[in-house]
Amino acid sequence: MNIKDKVLKDRIIKKDKAIRKVIDIKWIFFVTVLAFILTLILSGTSNKLLEDINLWIGLFIIIFFIFIGVFFDMIGIAVTSADEKPFHSMAAKKVRSAKSAIRLLKNSEKVSAFLNDVIGDICNIMSGSAGIVVSSVIAVKFKSDLVLTTLIVTSSIAALTIGGKALGKSFAVNKSELIVYEFAKILSIFKR
Repeated sequence: MNIKDKVLKDRIIKKDKAIRKVIDIKWIFFVTVLAFILTLILSGTSNKLLEDINLWIGLFIIIFFIFIGVFFDMIGIAVTSADEKPFHSMAAKKVRSAKSAIRLLKNSEKVSAFLNDVIGDICNIMSGSAGIVVSSVIAVKFKSDLVLTTLIVTSSIAALTIGGKALGKSFAVNKSELIVYEFAKILSIFKR
């Protein structure tokens, strides 16, 4: 083996070890179990609420889940795109919540996964489930075709979710530091 091959092999081994360190199996397991538990609780709760549903309450529940999903997706994007430097400056000046913001940014991968994937995806599932129930209520109330009503309602939910997330993402990228700071202020209230 010549020197170039040995150097290349050493680089590959170091890179492989670095990649293994980046993948946090405990975190992946935790977030998977948490998603299961949260979905189970929220599905059970919403199914109970949606049993004898009023059409307007059902529509409110759908919009609520869409809004929550878009909101947390926006925060998750802001955390991954924000610059840490202003928060270090703020922390040096003892600005409240700056340290919380730094913690969020240092753990941006986990924060983003939790906010975008766990909360965001659960909200998407919940709005879709509520949409199916609302579709059946609309079909019965207005004596319309259930398949067509379901297509219209679920397509509307998808459009509102995608449009809302597109708007939220552009806002999150452009105002990432502000969003992270405000979110850190909210978290610092609960931390106490």
